[in-house]
Amino acid sequence: MILLYLFWAFFIANLLGYGGGPASIPLNFEEVVHHFHWLSKDEFSNMLALANALPGPIATKIASYVGYSVFGWPGAVVALIATTLPSAVVLILLLKLIRRFRKSQAIKGMTLAVQPVIAVMMLLLTWEIGGDAVHSIGFIQTSAIALVALVGLTKFRIHPAVIIAAAFAYGGIVIPLL
Repeated sequence: MILLYLFWAFFIANLLGYGGGPASIPLNFEEVVHHFHWLSKDEFSNMLALANALPGPIATKIASYVGYSVFGWPGAVVALIATTLPSAVVLILLLKLIRRFRKSQAIKGMTLAVQPVIAVMMLLLTWEIGGDAVHSIGFIQTSAIALVALVGLTKFRIHPAVIIAAAFAYGGIVIPLL
């Protein structure tokens, strides 16, 4: 039964995660943490940080980790299939539809109107994960790390994996001493 739940959770999250892997993160978070309680918020945050540091699509890394954590290799395979199946099927169907109606204002309006919804979902996830960081390491450290990450990513164009690795190193070396 757990394999069916794994399939359903990742299938729904990735079916509704319009905009790619990052857009499915809040949906995965809801299913994995709040609905099925497979991971805690902290475990999800740690897994997400590590997954962002690794190459490849974020959605498949989340599915692999959670599926394996819940039910070993069969769980990983089921979660991966559930993650990739919706996008493969929908992509094929939507591309046929979009080719047919590419000049339609309705199609353009639909794709533009969903973008603010995805942005709000990402903000809510950021707020929740950020709140956990503030609770765990304090407002000053959380703010300083966030500011360094923001400046590094925007002003200096440092690759996100380097920023994440630096945060891991800081967390492993400095935070235990405090």
